[in-house]
Amino acid sequence: VLLVESGGGLVQPGGSLRLSCAASGFTFSSYGMSWFRQAPGKERELVATISRSGGSTNYADSVKGRFTISRDNVKNTAYLQMNSLKLEDTAVYYCKAALAMRNYWGQGTQVTVSS
Repeated sequence: VLLVESGGGLVQPGGSLRLSCAASGFTFSSYGMSWFRQAPGKERELVATISRSGGSTNYADSVKGRFTISRDNVKNTAYLQMNSLKLEDTAVYYCKAALAMRNYWGQGTQVTVSS
């Protein structure tokens, strides 16, 4: 099982990034996918979730209207489109695959919002 995040980097406030989470080693379409983030000195927090089919999504209040989670069950990849980025979005972003009691995590990708 492998989840590999990519797409992080340094961006100015108001900018955009698109994170990707490439999955392998399990039946991707059977798993709900989520993005979490963890800022220095803070607990990991849930950012967004998407159902197995992609038909249902949920977002943390702090990112609603700015972030969009999506998935491609053919490419076995989940995405997080992040627009209008703020300084407080700076964190390591992790993707997670979940099915019942099974949870798989990626290694994380750093997003830094700075002027």
